[in-house]
Amino acid sequence: MNKNKRKYFGTDGIRGRANSHPMTADMALKVAMASASVLRSARGGKHMNRVVIGKDTRLSGYMLEQAMSAGFISMGMDVILVGPIPTPGIAKLTRSLRADAGVMISASHNPYQDNGIKLFGSNGFKLDDAIECKIEAKIDADLSDERVAPEDLGKATRLDDALGRYIESLKRSIPRRESLEGLKVVIDCAHGAAYKVAPQVLWELEVDVIAIGNTPDGKNINDGYGATATGNLQEAVVDNGADLGIALDGDADRLIMVDELGNKIDGDQIMGALALWFKEQGMLSGGGLVATVMSNLGLERLMRDNGLDFVRTDVGDRHVVEHMRSHGFNLGGEQSGHLVLLDNATTGDGLLAALQILHMIKTKNIPASKALNVFKPCPQLLKNISFSGDNPLQDDTVRDAIKMAEKRLGDTGRVLVRPSGTQPLIRVMAEGDDKSLVDDVVNDLCDIIAKAEI
Repeated sequence: MNKNKRKYFGTDGIRGRANSHPMTADMALKVAMASASVLRSARGGKHMNRVVIGKDTRLSGYMLEQAMSAGFISMGMDVILVGPIPTPGIAKLTRSLRADAGVMISASHNPYQDNGIKLFGSNGFKLDDAIECKIEAKIDADLSDERVAPEDLGKATRLDDALGRYIESLKRSIPRRESLEGLKVVIDCAHGAAYKVAPQVLWELEVDVIAIGNTPDGKNINDGYGATATGNLQEAVVDNGADLGIALDGDADRLIMVDELGNKIDGDQIMGALALWFKEQGMLSGGGLVATVMSNLGLERLMRDNGLDFVRTDVGDRHVVEHMRSHGFNLGGEQSGHLVLLDNATTGDGLLAALQILHMIKTKNIPASKALNVFKPCPQLLKNISFSGDNPLQDDTVRDAIKMAEKRLGDTGRVLVRPSGTQPLIRVMAEGDDKSLVDDVVNDLCDIIAKAEI
């Protein structure tokens, strides 16, 4: 199955508007049943014991959580419910509890009206494309013959110490007997999955912590707070004289930071700082960094200037992780803030990355504004064009325009035009040394794509 023609799965699981297809209770039940069927087959038909299910703070999480529980139980699997927890927490629990699968119910940085389903294998890594395709093929199939007998039904229990387990795993990422005492940090939890765990782990590491975006009501997730809306965090850092600001997204697998001057620090700068720090500490594996096609050209130049390799993958932290695992890298991520530290996690973990940055700043005794501005970004512009019909990138006029844009930038820049994997959007990005030219290239391409959509 061509992953670009998938019916349900995008770059990060299944996502859509809550209580509308495909994000309905009925669909969640089918996804659970199909997942159990495929994963059981992958294990050679061996009995599957348990699945761990977590969620963020969206109102629709209750509906989807119960529906997925019913689907897995009908297939003979025990369900462990952990409630609101960051996505990387589900990945860790899936492994530590020796579960056969893990499920995170979240739409990440999207508004509360959306929700999604992310699936993890028993090893804590997101399922690969081949397995997702097999699951997708079974979602609409009749699986009634695979339901277990009444005496073999699974059961559901709640794990009360899930957050405590995740907190301890995070704390172990900091060298033993070291604390972060003396640092003042503002943490923005996006009213999302980390609203409890993020302030708690910082407090336990002796940080003077100020929490914002930590009062979820089911509808305010990512609303004016979090990694995609840092204005409140930037103001809070300056007003409180903090050393650093940490912004997570709805499921806390993404990290954006704010330095003591109130300046926003994106994932590229964080990756660059960590790569240099890990190299200095003898902790960098693979000889460099794995990023995506969206990362700034300035980051690539920084790596080359420091004798480090720089590899680009397709967008999506799953692609970054796949390359890291197959080529021996332990550090990678995305400009958007998905940061993967494979020595301690199997997926993007905003809190884990933040703790490494805090430890670096404490050890070096330098301000965040110096520690996290490690390269001069090339002028880069990204715009989104919405579409409702056929993908406009199939239009010959658009294709010709993209080729012309590449010629205009030449060897001093890049053009990237791609469809979003989670929304009906075309993302248009260009970067280069000439800001005016970059802006013109993006704006001209957007105009042509918009006309093609009409």
